[in-house]
Amino acid sequence: HISNGLLRQAVLLFKEVSNMATTRLMPLHTGKGRTVGQAISAIIDYTKNPQKTDGGRLITSWQCDSRIADAEFLFAKNQYTQKTGRVRGEDDVIAYHLRQSFVPGEIAPEDANRLGCELAKRFTKGNHAYIVCTHIDKAHIHNHVIWNSTALSQTRKFRNFWGSSRAVRRLNDTICIENGYSIVENPKRHGKSYNKWLGDKKKPSHRERICAA
Repeated sequence: HISNGLLRQAVLLFKEVSNMATTRLMPLHTGKGRTVGQAISAIIDYTKNPQKTDGGRLITSWQCDSRIADAEFLFAKNQYTQKTGRVRGEDDVIAYHLRQSFVPGEIAPEDANRLGCELAKRFTKGNHAYIVCTHIDKAHIHNHVIWNSTALSQTRKFRNFWGSSRAVRRLNDTICIENGYSIVENPKRHGKSYNKWLGDKKKPSHRERICAA
C-alpha cells in the first residue's frame, strides 16, 4: 500500500524531472498491412498537422521539400535499391522519429524549431534529409524530427548504433546548454519517462508516475 504522502512526493518528483528538455529516439518500421510509402506518409502527415504547427509556419526541412517529403524519402529508397542492388527487408528501419521537448514557458516556438534543426543536422552529420515540426498545441513545446534512414548519397543507411538514444540525449544536452536552456541532469534509465508518454493518448497512471520517479 502506498501512502498519499509518498504518492504526492512521487508525482512532484516526476513533474520536476519532466520539466526539462529531453529526447526520445524511435526507429520506424512499416508495420503490418502498410507499404513503405504509407508508413512514411502517416508519420510525416501527423507531425505536419497545421493545427499543431501554427498553420505550418513551424516546419523546417533539410535536403527535401516539406510539402512532398514523404515522396522524396521514398524516391531515395528506390534509388538506393537501384544503386546498391540491396533489397529492403521486412524489419528494416525506414526512418527515424525523434521527439524533443522543452520546459513549458522557457522557449519560443521559433527557437525550439531552430534547436530541433541543429540537433537533427549534428546528429545525422547532415547526411540525411529531415523535417522538423514544432508542436505548440500543448503547454510543453516539443519537436518531432523525422529523418530518412537512407542517406543523401543513396548508397548508405543510418545505423542505429548501440547507445544511440544516450548519444542523442547528450548532444541535445550540449545544444541546450550552449543556448541557455534546461536539461535533465540525471535522466532515468528505467520506467516510463515523461517524454515517452507525450505521444500517448492518455496520461500516465499513478503507478507509472511512481515508476518514472
